[in-house]
Amino acid sequence: MQPTAAEVRAAAEAVKTALDRHLAAVESRSGEDDPAVYEAFNELAAAAEVYDELLYDRYDEVTPFEIPGTEDALPPYTGPEEPGAVSVLIRRDYAVAEPQRLMAQAGRVEAADYDEGTDGEVSGTVHGALGILFGEFEPDEIASRHKEFGLEEGDSTLWVTASDEQPEPGEWLEAPFDAVDPQRVVCRFDVSTVFDDEMDADLDEDAEEDLDEDAEEDLEDALDAELDEDDLEPLDADRR
Repeated sequence: MQPTAAEVRAAAEAVKTALDRHLAAVESRSGEDDPAVYEAFNELAAAAEVYDELLYDRYDEVTPFEIPGTEDALPPYTGPEEPGAVSVLIRRDYAVAEPQRLMAQAGRVEAADYDEGTDGEVSGTVHGALGILFGEFEPDEIASRHKEFGLEEGDSTLWVTASDEQPEPGEWLEAPFDAVDPQRVVCRFDVSTVFDDEMDADLDEDAEEDLDEDAEEDLEDALDAELDEDDLEPLDADRR
C-alpha cells in the first residue's frame, strides 16, 4: 500500500531526531572510535533510508543523500592499544572453471609423490584433486597459479585481528573461525571484481565527458575556421 502523507512526515521527523542525536554524539565523543558515534551513525542511516523509500513511494521523489551501507561495515576497534599477538584470517574464493585441468594437475602430483598403486583414485574426483593440490602447494602459490589448476578467482579478504596474548598450542584448532571478534580487527584488505567494475564505470563516465568536451571544441574550431574562410562582403557606401 502507498504510504500516507502522515507516515512520510513521521519518517522525516525521525531523520531530524536521528540527526540531532548523531551531532550530540559527535560533539561529546570520547575518541576516534567512540561506540556511541557508531551507533548514532547507524540510526541516522537507517532513518534516512526509511524516509527516502517512503518519500519515493508517496511522491515519486528522492533525497540528494547517498545512504551508506552499514551491514558490512566493521564496528569500532575495542581491542588492546598494544596487541601482544595477532591472528591473520584469509579467505579466497575460487570457481572450479576447468575440472579436467584440475584433476590432471592433481594426477601429476599423485603420480610423483604418492605411493604406487593408487591408479588415480584420489585425483580422479574434484574433491580428491582439491585435497591433493591444496596439500601440496602453499595458498599463495595457488593464488598466483590458479589458472594452471583450472580455477577462477573470486573475492578475497584478509583480516588482521589483535589478541592480548598468543593462544596455547592447539587451543582453537577444533573451531578456528568461531571466535573472531570484529571489534578486534586492526585492519582488513578486500579484493573483488565489484571494485574493478565500479572503477571501469567511473573511467567510462570520464571518457564520455572528455569525448563530449572534445566534440564541442572541434565544433567551435570548425565554425571559427569556416568564418575565417568566408570573408564578409564589404558594405557598398553608394548602394541604395
